[in-house]
Amino acid sequence: MSTENKKPLKKNTKIVLGIAIVVLLIAGFYGIKLYSTYFAPNVSGKTAYIFVRTGSSFDQLLKELEEKEALNNIGSFQTAAEKMNLANNLKPGRYAVKEGMNNRTLINKIKAGNQDAVKLKFQNIRKKENFAAYLAKNMESDSLAFIKVIDSAALIEKYGFNSDNVYTMFVPNTYELYWNISPMDFFEKMQKEYVKFWNDERKRKAAALNLNPIQVTILASIVDSEALYDKEMPTIAGLYLNRLNRGILLQADPTVIFANDDFTVKRVTNALLAVNSKYNTYKYAGLPPGPITMPSIKAIDAVLNPEKNNYIYMCAKEDFSGYHNFAETQAQHEINAKKYREALNKRNIFK
Repeated sequence: MSTENKKPLKKNTKIVLGIAIVVLLIAGFYGIKLYSTYFAPNVSGKTAYIFVRTGSSFDQLLKELEEKEALNNIGSFQTAAEKMNLANNLKPGRYAVKEGMNNRTLINKIKAGNQDAVKLKFQNIRKKENFAAYLAKNMESDSLAFIKVIDSAALIEKYGFNSDNVYTMFVPNTYELYWNISPMDFFEKMQKEYVKFWNDERKRKAAALNLNPIQVTILASIVDSEALYDKEMPTIAGLYLNRLNRGILLQADPTVIFANDDFTVKRVTNALLAVNSKYNTYKYAGLPPGPITMPSIKAIDAVLNPEKNNYIYMCAKEDFSGYHNFAETQAQHEINAKKYREALNKRNIFK
């Protein structure tokens, strides 16, 4: 080949190489941009969860991400979200965001509604209002929405409850629920859990005590309020069942405190005993119309498996240990009560 022919070849090679370099640079630029927009880690790890409220907009989601500093680069997320049409596919829910997660993964998670459940644990909550407030703190709906369902006469009567005892339907436990579950769906979920909890064995034990599940739970709420220690629950349950079976007023101090709606009380006085309420078991015989707290499962099972004893009276121990002195006779109880009153007086506890 002549020298003349080699020159155009070298020139063409340079041109091709130049074009290739330009193409590679452009491809590299867009490749890096593509990677940084969709695949590069972008979650900062400064927050554990983000929330997409029902009916919220894409702009509101961006605002939450910014306020919580959930992302390292909000701009790249916005670009990816626009390309992936997230604005028209927002699914409400509570979403876990982990450090190092990329935009594409987070966007697909929200688009699919692949939310992370809330672990809801509850027990020993005093009133329906307190319970509704607790739910609202952990779920999307507000407390009024939950109360509206719980107090719906038509709904609760359908399942055999009334406004006083519907609180017994909520079996205390740990449940995994979606953050945006509706109050109605929550109620129906809890009703199913109630049916599951009150299996044949528990119902059989309740019937043997001449009680139904609602009555067992009401009594358990008193037992739970009296017992600081779980191991005393069967003894206290046995005592109150003795009173019920003998037609003796329960005279349970926690019911008086509940009736007076003052939970700062440390000493039940005659003034408190005078309250005219169906929850005052010093005035009204039998069980109160509803629970005075949401009892624990241990308290419910203590009522179903009571200690067989002849106790009729109980009084807190004078050492303030949280344990009780139990008595079968009025005379023994007076001795125990006198020691406790003197201990209260010594500590200047008069109310």
